[in-house]
Amino acid sequence: MSEKVADHVLARLREWGVEYVHGYPGDGINGLLAAWERAGDRPRFVQARHEETAALEAVGYAKFSGRPGVCVATSGPGAIHLLNGLYDAKLDHVPVVALIGQTARSAMGGSFQQEVDLHSLFKDVASDFLATVNVPQQLPNVLDRAFRTACARRAPTAVIIPGDVQDLPYEAPGHAHGMVPSSLGWSPAAAVPSEEALERAAEVLNSGTKVAMLVGQGAAGAAAEVRETAERLRAGVAKALLGKDVLPDTLPYVTGSIALLGTRPSYELMRDCDTLLTVGSSMPYSEFLPEPGKARGVQLDADPHMAGMRYPYEVNLTGDARATLRRLLPLLEPNEEGAEWLGAVESSVDRWWEMLSRRARVAADPVNPEYVAHCLDPLLPDDAIVTADSGSVANWYARHLRTRGSMRGSLSGTLATMGSAVPYAIGAKFAHPDRPVIALVGDGAMQMNGLAELITAAKYRHEWADPRLVVAVWNNRDLNQVTWEMRAMGGSPQFVPSQGLPDVPYAAFAESLGLAGRRVTDPAEVTDAWRWALDADGPVVLDFVTDPSVPPIPPHASWEQLEATAKSLLKGDTERGHVMKQGLKAKVQEFLPGRGEKPHDEG
Repeated sequence: MSEKVADHVLARLREWGVEYVHGYPGDGINGLLAAWERAGDRPRFVQARHEETAALEAVGYAKFSGRPGVCVATSGPGAIHLLNGLYDAKLDHVPVVALIGQTARSAMGGSFQQEVDLHSLFKDVASDFLATVNVPQQLPNVLDRAFRTACARRAPTAVIIPGDVQDLPYEAPGHAHGMVPSSLGWSPAAAVPSEEALERAAEVLNSGTKVAMLVGQGAAGAAAEVRETAERLRAGVAKALLGKDVLPDTLPYVTGSIALLGTRPSYELMRDCDTLLTVGSSMPYSEFLPEPGKARGVQLDADPHMAGMRYPYEVNLTGDARATLRRLLPLLEPNEEGAEWLGAVESSVDRWWEMLSRRARVAADPVNPEYVAHCLDPLLPDDAIVTADSGSVANWYARHLRTRGSMRGSLSGTLATMGSAVPYAIGAKFAHPDRPVIALVGDGAMQMNGLAELITAAKYRHEWADPRLVVAVWNNRDLNQVTWEMRAMGGSPQFVPSQGLPDVPYAAFAESLGLAGRRVTDPAEVTDAWRWALDADGPVVLDFVTDPSVPPIPPHASWEQLEATAKSLLKGDTERGHVMKQGLKAKVQEFLPGRGEKPHDEG
């Protein structure tokens, strides 16, 4: 039998080193599915429950493996469903290649079943590279460019293959006019700025005595260089959410996350510094950076398109973080005058962790959501991979979990899409089947995507060398982040018809799939539940019934803002009494010395 286009697609994927393709079947990719059967399921077809979660699994795989994720979907509705996951890749700068079926060429323009203008649909999300394979000779060049572009530009790309083309005999491009030969492979370029630019950056950084650093995911490959730079400049280091695992939180000068979900030390670091060095981050909330004109600034980013934004930097360096910092370090002078500044930063960090401990131990009804994350923190294995969903659970992930060892962690950073944590976790398990993975999920996100993807976890659980996949649900029966945003930003009470959620038996659902589950309604059982889950021999769902009235107070919240929120509650919020009580108890912890008692001993 002659090789078909679909056979060559899978052969080319194997040549690119692709091990897994996350997808869902449909007749628009029947030719590819038949080729998969002929190829003995190589690369492995990982069946998600929905095309959106297939794309999110590919994103999770790419984030935690460092290799491009690949997803596949049929024409029409399947292609449409991919979009949210691909936008997540686009906004978080993650390499993902999407293979998409299409109506047969002969039917195009005829209002045929599932005929959608895919080029118009994907031209934004896959703006870095989007192509349709119309003849077999196009195939190697289109696939190769899709992979090279995804890797080089850290972006999603898309290849559309009509159904009839998939079944055509494959023919390589000839040595003729109009043919485009191609080749495999991609090598990253470690670009560095000019010497002049490095010298100007060093002048700015050497002039400061109160130095702050902000690092993001672009600094992930430069952890040693970031650390050496910080210690030479005696700088405090704040981390954007996507850079949470760049440096361990056990370093005394690391202030933790920044912005709305960040820490008080990070807020104070940016407020009080006189010099700012940003490495590999384009954190969008500029109000959490120094006031313009108050601090001199240098930015380092691999993408010139992302340079010069968010703050009026004096020097914008374009280059690879590791290579550039290595060239910059010899030009940096030890900050002899920064000892007092660094001591104040480290004291602020110590006070923050003590305050978080007290806040976590404040009594709630029935379980304080902060306490759930607080209890997990010391139990996390040093090689754990943690995924977090969007919503109030992201606050607890950002503030309470301290990275250390070889821990990895991520969430949907810029798109902040709901329903990503469990698909990310499944992608992580395929990227690292020998490591424990923990997904932190709100009940809204769990109902949106998580419940269905538990089926995927059950399907593939026996293929993972380390079988531990812990899905922890913060079950507060409320779309809590939006509820608090309405209260604090919109001055509006909770709108129950849009915010209230049914109380789903998540643990029982997991047990119905042959997984383990446990429901926790008593704070005294939280630590034991985490230990049980982390010692399990397979996927586990923990259903923590938490109090929706515990506020995710931002690091810069003032008494005036708390008062404004209280006034909005008086307009008719159904939980106003309990919310005001919990908010007051949480805020008071910032002003108390010492540590709190066990939560069930407190009033």
